[in-house]
Amino acid sequence: MPNVNINAKDFAYEQLKSQILKLKLIPGTKISEKLMSDQLQVSRTPIREAFLKLAQEELLTIIPQSGTTVSRINLDLAEEARFVREIVEPQIVKLCCENLTDEMIFNLEVNLKMQEMLVHNEIGNREVEKFLDLDESFHKELFKCCGKERTWKMIDDMAGHLNRFRLLRLMDTEVLDWDVLMDHHKEIFKAIRQKDKKKAEEIMSGHMRLMISEKDILLQQYPEYFG
Repeated sequence: MPNVNINAKDFAYEQLKSQILKLKLIPGTKISEKLMSDQLQVSRTPIREAFLKLAQEELLTIIPQSGTTVSRINLDLAEEARFVREIVEPQIVKLCCENLTDEMIFNLEVNLKMQEMLVHNEIGNREVEKFLDLDESFHKELFKCCGKERTWKMIDDMAGHLNRFRLLRLMDTEVLDWDVLMDHHKEIFKAIRQKDKKKAEEIMSGHMRLMISEKDILLQQYPEYFG
């Protein structure tokens, strides 16, 4: 049932978006207002409103007289979101070199320690979501460090296809070495603490270019997820 602190429309939107981004709703799957209304225990009106909002974000495809389908992962949209992040985030870490506070240092250190604990444990699918959440939190903290939370929200709003690709990529632990991602995060943090703008910028640029690597392998393994 929805939390009393948020309305039914927001609840339906947040729940549906989470299920899409975490691949609980598989790309290409047909869904209906009635099905989602029953599952989330809210009326069909907020479900309909959530469907429309998610369609605007290109996470759902609504075809009149045909139905609603979870959008397949569009690699062009994923690449566009990655491109924006590659342009913006190297500049963000340069700003962090000037604005890092003790609180931010503490938050980033805690985040990195939690990443390390997950990476060094045996990784199962349930841990994949946790690692992606920590990854996102690490980057979000960098935007907060220099007062650019609205910029983060703008990027996050356009990253649905990229984030689904990244989750799929993280799930294939034979393809992806999680240590590489964690080590990049550590190196970025170290460069920021040392106020080394050039190094922080270079590492972040390389880190962003990793985001949609191995796409050919994933296309072969999960062809039905892409379109």
